[in-house]
Amino acid sequence: MKANTITKESIDKLVKVFYPTILADEITAPFFVSKIGADINSPEWVAHLELLSNFWAMQALGDLTYTGSPLAPHFGLEGLNKQAFTRWLELFDVAIDKVYEPQAGAFFKERAQMIGRNFMINLGIS
Repeated sequence: MKANTITKESIDKLVKVFYPTILADEITAPFFVSKIGADINSPEWVAHLELLSNFWAMQALGDLTYTGSPLAPHFGLEGLNKQAFTRWLELFDVAIDKVYEPQAGAFFKERAQMIGRNFMINLGIS
Protein backbone atom coordinates (compact mmCIF):
# COMPACT_ATOMS: atom_id res chain seq x y z
CA MET A 1 0.00 0.00 0.00
CA LYS A 2 1.32 3.42 -0.96
CA ALA A 3 1.57 6.16 1.65
CA ASN A 4 -0.69 9.16 1.29
CA THR A 5 1.08 11.13 4.01
CA ILE A 6 4.73 11.75 4.71
CA THR A 7 5.99 10.20 7.94
CA LYS A 8 9.43 9.25 9.22
CA GLU A 9 8.54 5.61 8.56
CA SER A 10 7.55 6.29 4.94
CA ILE A 11 10.75 8.30 4.43
CA ASP A 12 12.79 5.37 5.77
CA LYS A 13 10.97 3.10 3.31
CA LEU A 14 11.63 5.51 0.43
CA VAL A 15 15.36 5.56 1.17
CA LYS A 16 15.47 1.75 1.45
CA VAL A 17 13.57 1.31 -1.84
CA PHE A 18 15.65 3.91 -3.65
CA TYR A 19 19.28 3.20 -2.86
CA PRO A 20 19.44 -0.42 -4.07
CA THR A 21 18.40 0.93 -7.48
CA ILE A 22 21.23 3.46 -7.31
CA LEU A 23 23.72 0.66 -6.67
CA ALA A 24 22.31 -1.36 -9.57
CA ASP A 25 22.53 1.52 -12.04
CA GLU A 26 25.63 1.77 -14.25
CA ILE A 27 25.59 5.58 -14.25
CA THR A 28 25.07 6.28 -10.54
CA ALA A 29 26.62 3.25 -8.85
CA PRO A 30 30.30 4.15 -9.40
CA PHE A 31 29.99 7.37 -7.41
CA PHE A 32 28.53 5.59 -4.40
CA VAL A 33 30.71 2.49 -4.62
CA SER A 34 33.85 4.66 -4.69
CA LYS A 35 32.89 6.37 -1.43
CA ILE A 36 30.74 3.88 0.50
CA GLY A 37 31.27 0.49 -1.12
CA ALA A 38 29.05 -1.96 -2.99
CA ASP A 39 27.48 -3.76 0.00
CA ILE A 40 24.33 -1.91 1.00
CA ASN A 41 24.26 -3.94 4.23
CA SER A 42 27.70 -2.74 5.33
CA PRO A 43 28.00 -0.51 8.40
CA GLU A 44 28.98 2.40 6.13
CA TRP A 45 25.82 2.03 4.04
CA VAL A 46 23.59 1.55 7.08
CA ALA A 47 24.95 4.81 8.50
CA HIS A 48 24.56 6.56 5.13
CA LEU A 49 20.94 5.41 4.74
CA GLU A 50 20.14 6.66 8.23
CA LEU A 51 21.78 10.01 7.41
CA LEU A 52 19.71 10.28 4.22
CA SER A 53 16.49 9.37 6.01
CA ASN A 54 17.24 12.09 8.53
CA PHE A 55 18.01 14.55 5.73
CA TRP A 56 14.66 13.91 4.02
CA ALA A 57 12.85 14.01 7.37
CA MET A 58 14.36 17.45 7.91
CA GLN A 59 13.21 18.54 4.45
CA ALA A 60 9.69 17.12 4.71
CA LEU A 61 8.89 17.21 8.40
CA GLY A 62 11.19 19.81 9.91
CA ASP A 63 12.88 17.03 11.90
CA LEU A 64 16.13 18.31 13.41
CA THR A 65 17.91 14.94 13.68
CA TYR A 66 19.97 15.58 10.53
CA THR A 67 23.28 17.30 11.04
CA GLY A 68 25.74 17.85 8.30
CA SER A 69 26.28 19.54 5.01
CA PRO A 70 24.57 17.73 2.15
CA LEU A 71 26.59 19.49 -0.55
CA ALA A 72 30.10 19.10 0.88
CA PRO A 73 30.62 15.36 0.17
CA HIS A 74 29.81 15.90 -3.50
CA PHE A 75 32.83 18.15 -4.08
CA GLY A 76 35.20 15.19 -3.93
CA LEU A 77 33.39 12.99 -6.45
CA GLU A 78 35.56 12.60 -9.53
CA GLY A 79 33.63 12.78 -12.78
CA LEU A 80 30.31 13.86 -11.28
CA ASN A 81 28.24 15.27 -14.13
CA LYS A 82 24.79 16.35 -15.26
CA GLN A 83 24.01 12.87 -16.62
CA ALA A 84 24.55 11.37 -13.14
CA PHE A 85 22.34 13.98 -11.49
CA THR A 86 19.64 13.47 -14.12
CA ARG A 87 19.74 9.70 -13.67
CA TRP A 88 19.65 10.04 -9.86
CA LEU A 89 16.53 12.20 -10.16
CA GLU A 90 14.89 9.75 -12.59
CA LEU A 91 15.50 6.82 -10.24
CA PHE A 92 14.33 8.85 -7.26
CA ASP A 93 11.06 9.63 -9.06
CA VAL A 94 10.50 5.92 -9.71
CA ALA A 95 11.12 5.10 -6.03
CA ILE A 96 8.79 7.91 -4.92
CA ASP A 97 6.05 6.49 -7.15
CA LYS A 98 6.53 3.06 -5.53
CA VAL A 99 6.21 4.42 -1.99
CA TYR A 100 3.83 7.39 -2.16
CA GLU A 101 0.51 8.36 -3.62
CA PRO A 102 1.03 11.13 -6.20
CA GLN A 103 -0.01 14.02 -3.94
CA ALA A 104 2.39 13.04 -1.15
CA GLY A 105 5.17 12.12 -3.58
CA ALA A 106 4.99 15.48 -5.34
CA PHE A 107 6.76 17.13 -2.40
CA PHE A 108 9.83 14.91 -2.79
CA LYS A 109 9.92 15.29 -6.57
CA GLU A 110 9.80 19.08 -6.37
CA ARG A 111 12.32 19.28 -3.54
CA ALA A 112 14.74 16.86 -5.22
CA GLN A 113 14.64 18.89 -8.44
CA MET A 114 15.38 22.09 -6.52
CA ILE A 115 18.20 20.51 -4.53
CA GLY A 116 19.66 18.93 -7.68
CA ARG A 117 19.68 22.28 -9.50
CA ASN A 118 21.34 23.98 -6.53
CA PHE A 119 23.94 21.22 -6.23
CA MET A 120 24.83 21.46 -9.92
CA ILE A 121 25.17 25.25 -9.72
CA ASN A 122 27.35 25.06 -6.62
CA LEU A 123 29.47 22.24 -8.10
CA GLY A 124 29.89 24.08 -11.40
CA ILE A 125 28.10 21.38 -13.40
CA SER A 126 26.15 22.48 -16.45
